[in-house]
Formats: sequence, structure tokens, C-alpha cells
Amino acid sequence: MKSITILIADDEAEIADLIELHLVKEGYRCLKAVDGQEALGMIWTQSVDLAILDIMMPKIDGYELTRIIREKFHLPIIFLSAKTTDLDKITGLVRGADDYMTKPFNPMELVARVNAQLRRFIQLNPSMAAPTADTSMLEAGGLVIYPEQRNVFLYGNPVELTPKEFDILVLLASHPKKVFSSEHIFQRVWGEAYYESGNTVMVHIRTLRKKLGEDQHKNKLIRTVWGVGYAFNG
Repeated sequence: MKSITILIADDEAEIADLIELHLVKEGYRCLKAVDGQEALGMIWTQSVDLAILDIMMPKIDGYELTRIIREKFHLPIIFLSAKTTDLDKITGLVRGADDYMTKPFNPMELVARVNAQLRRFIQLNPSMAAPTADTSMLEAGGLVIYPEQRNVFLYGNPVELTPKEFDILVLLASHPKKVFSSEHIFQRVWGEAYYESGNTVMVHIRTLRKKLGEDQHKNKLIRTVWGVGYAFNG
């Protein structure tokens, strides 16, 4: 399953590290560059799905870097800048950015905007959208999952999931009726030792259920087996 790669270009290491921390928690792979020239090299040599760019960077600033990127690539670009006036924001969008956030910023809001831009990009690019038929497709009770494309549809409507929520759903849906403990889910999805991380799994399951509309339907797609774990009612 292809991981989504996000480029973070900012000469302030603390900010880049903070962004990386939150994006990695959501399951994204991150690349970091300290100036525009290094960022451009990563764009040319690696598969980047979205870029978060500071405007005032050494060597090549964010405006010029965006212009160069737009000559060949169509990936979403989010400007993250200390330039805060309305004119600055308008200029950033006119220069080719898809979104604009000002510093200081809320990391969770940035993650939400990243998710939104990636969802929009996939919807507007047919080559990345879910095909009409797929041998790896998972389907149950109006829910359709395309693991390779990382798309989910509920009764024909797209469902926006974070990378971790998607991975949990695919893990459960790929093994209908099998009960997975919180420890097993955490180790499979996060790839880390458990260390009492059951609450993390529980929170993600709760959010996943809400997005699947389980609070509005009697038939639960994800079943809680008390004292054991979770199972998919496929």
C-alpha cells in the first residue's frame, strides 16, 4: 500500500519538526528541507504528494519554488508563512498555492487542511480516483473500500478518513468476524510497541465509527467485543 509523502520546506527546524511530528502520527511519510533549493531537489528526485512551503526561505523563496513546481507538477501546495496580511494571503494563492496558513498555527488545523487538500486532489484527478471495478475491493453493507487507491465510499458517497483510520478499517475489513485486540491493532497500524496505547486505538475507532455513520444506524460495521477487542461485521 503506497504511503503518502509530504514535503515540509521551512528554514526553522523547530517548526518543521513540529509539523512532521503531527503528520507522522497520522501515518504520512515526511521529507524535510531547510531551503528552497533543497526542496526542489526532493521534488525532482522523489515522489511527493503534497508540499508545505514557507515563503521566506533561503536560496529559493516559496513564491519562486511554487512557480518552478507548477511548470511540471500538479501536487497540492500549502503556504505556511509569517506574512499575515490579507494581501499576503491573496498573493500566495495567486502565485499558485492551494491553501495559506499563517504562523503561529494550530498543528491539528494544518493536518485537517492537508487531509482536505489531498481528498480534493484525488477527486479532481481521475487517474488517482477509485476505479469502477477492482479485484482488491472490500465491500460490506453499503461500504466500499479500495485499498490500493485508499478510497472509501459509503452508499456511493466518499468518506474522508485519516491515514490511521483508513489502515484500521482495512485491517478489520480484510478479516471479517476476526477479533483484533487493541494491542494487535496498534502494533499493525502504528508499527510500534504497544506500551498501554489502548486509548489511542479506542479514540481512532470512535472517530471512525462516527464517520461511517454508525451512530445513525442500528447495524454496526465495527463491533466491540468487550474485554477482547474489535471485529468487522462483514
